Amino acid sequence: MGYISLYIVFVTFAQAVTMLHMLYLRRNHSTILAWFIMILMFPFPAFILYFIFGNRKIRQKSKKSPLILHDQHQSDHPVSNPIETLLESHAIAGTTLCNDLQLYFNGVDAYTVLLHEIMNARESICISTYIFENDLTTKIILEALTQKAAEGVDVKLLIDSVGSYKLYFWQRPLQALRDAGGKAVFFMPILKHPLKNYINLRNHRKIYCFDEKVVLAGGMNLGERYLGSAPVKKRWIDMIFRLEGEAVFSYVEILMADFGYACGEKRTVQKREIPCVGNNALQVVPSGPDMSSDPLYEALLSAIHSARQRVWIVTPYFVPDETILRALIIAKHKGIDVKLITPHTSDHWITDIGRSSYMREAEENGLEILLYHGNMLHTKAVLLDDYAVMLGSVNIDNRSLFLNYEVVSFVYSKPIILQMEEWIKELIAHSAPGMKKGSKQRLILENFMRIFSPQL
Repeated sequence: MGYISLYIVFVTFAQAVTMLHMLYLRRNHSTILAWFIMILMFPFPAFILYFIFGNRKIRQKSKKSPLILHDQHQSDHPVSNPIETLLESHAIAGTTLCNDLQLYFNGVDAYTVLLHEIMNARESICISTYIFENDLTTKIILEALTQKAAEGVDVKLLIDSVGSYKLYFWQRPLQALRDAGGKAVFFMPILKHPLKNYINLRNHRKIYCFDEKVVLAGGMNLGERYLGSAPVKKRWIDMIFRLEGEAVFSYVEILMADFGYACGEKRTVQKREIPCVGNNALQVVPSGPDMSSDPLYEALLSAIHSARQRVWIVTPYFVPDETILRALIIAKHKGIDVKLITPHTSDHWITDIGRSSYMREAEENGLEILLYHGNMLHTKAVLLDDYAVMLGSVNIDNRSLFLNYEVVSFVYSKPIILQMEEWIKELIAHSAPGMKKGSKQRLILENFMRIFSPQL
């Protein structure tokens, strides 16, 4: 049998096995098509990559347990909007009313509050981040964490091994923290059983928790391009929020589940009374392979369909699935003010190509596309009418919505919504409307990349 015949046999076998596996898992048609074409074009690497990257939910009993958040207490708060109604049906912990919430849009302010919380922690510090750079900012953060560990504070640091691959392969900067008694572990290590380890399912959550009383969360990773002691010319545009109150309990549950999985330990969080410290209402919603369904995706989709006034989206990466895109187009046709604020050029050129076809289709249907001119816009937020704003780590792309471990908070408080509205208006003032006209060759490439959008 010649090489050509062997090639045809292998491609046919690979496609058949992959197709049967995807049909068994009930994958959608766009995902099936993307993998089918990849195996046709690059049969050997694509076949292997599918069984590394092709799974979306954790199914094996030995893997991460399903994440279930518990209500901190029974509230008399009435379910009053489509987000809460839908999340209630998914058994997501209900809205808590007694929270203090502060937003930080400046990297220096964010750094200041982070260092303040580290230095004032008395019992525990648990930090989970996707990217942990090796630079001056993280050097100071590590020194502070090491000092607290030496003082007897329980210090835990959870870092994603792919997002922080440089640190993963050269862990010397973490040694002093470990020597002082702190724990620094990596989520799904790259070199540990890569074919069995779901390395495509990354922990994109950013949660910084102190004494299980205060949480910092949002879109900021740890590194000079996100935050630092002094302004930096090319620092990214991002936000982080400080949370104190009842909703902290949900973040603690998520953190302990993630850290316990990374350490191979089963950890439980005891319910306890948390004093009422504010009047902000919010609901914490995790998303990812450790959820048995997709409550965040469904809540977002439901909110778009239910919108009566506006849907303003701020996201660094916009590669939506067809259902989200169609919902946004329908909302616009209903007369809803639909805005997309995204970087003119992001930090990933392949994503910029992959997003363009969707953005052109959205623009052709009347959606307002606003390209931010300035430093990299990394903030993730969705403003829904005047009753909710979504803040957290989720991008509006397939990877965030269906593959990564993520977490957001839906905030239902008017002052926070108004603050986000004013901040988004400032972004709009520094944005240019409309997509640049593309050449025929560019349009063909953009539309071709659409085939692979489920993996972007």
